[in-house]
Amino acid sequence: MASLSLKEDERIDDLEFKGLKIIQKKEGFCFGIDSVLLSDFAKDIRDNSNVIDLGTGTGILGILLCAKTKLKKIVGVEVQDDIADMAERSIMLNKLEDKFNIVNNNIINLKDSYNSGSFDVVITNPPYKKYNTGLTNINKYKLISRHEIEGKLEDFIRISSYLLKDKGSIYMVHRPDRLVDIISLLRQYKLEPKNMKFVQPKINSSANMVLIKAVKNAKPFLRIEKNLIIYNESGKYTDEILKIYNKNKKINNKK
Repeated sequence: MASLSLKEDERIDDLEFKGLKIIQKKEGFCFGIDSVLLSDFAKDIRDNSNVIDLGTGTGILGILLCAKTKLKKIVGVEVQDDIADMAERSIMLNKLEDKFNIVNNNIINLKDSYNSGSFDVVITNPPYKKYNTGLTNINKYKLISRHEIEGKLEDFIRISSYLLKDKGSIYMVHRPDRLVDIISLLRQYKLEPKNMKFVQPKINSSANMVLIKAVKNAKPFLRIEKNLIIYNESGKYTDEILKIYNKNKKINNKK
């Protein structure tokens, strides 16, 4: 069990939401706006749901969902030992041990730990980039969080289908350039896309994020929600973003 101590390369950040705080690395591994937007997109999770967060990282999604929903339990799965330990200490910091626990494992191994249909909801902010594509970052934490090294997109979707109950939901944030792959894989594994929201940095820019909700064994019907704009013409956060952040203007925009 992690002890509630802070390492030299870590800091505590105030989430400015219901008194929540999070432990993060001073350099190289911080949660981003994508996780915050995903937690807001998934706030319609039903009361008393059992939730699993695949690739939990710092635990930001689980911590926010504990405050934004009435979920019963959430499990965060993180492959990196020291990041999993950091997430555990953030859980202790927020006194969420009764609701949120961390599993230090690779998502591809979860069939060894859970029966099929163990969860009502899967939430995930998986690595966006295919392995050996694009620029690779020297920092190992960023490399694993951004590139499909420890698990590919298909791995995340396949294990999500296995873990979900019939009519259970998966919530995901990803990049629009992978959208064809995402929808194809979701349907391959009986996860029907139901809601989709594109996120644009500015009103006249192309979308650089997409939020997707899919339901296991559901009938086809996809609702495209109104695009979410991050910055207004003056370069400040839009009212929608400020509302999501509970009027918090201190945002770290790194993944």
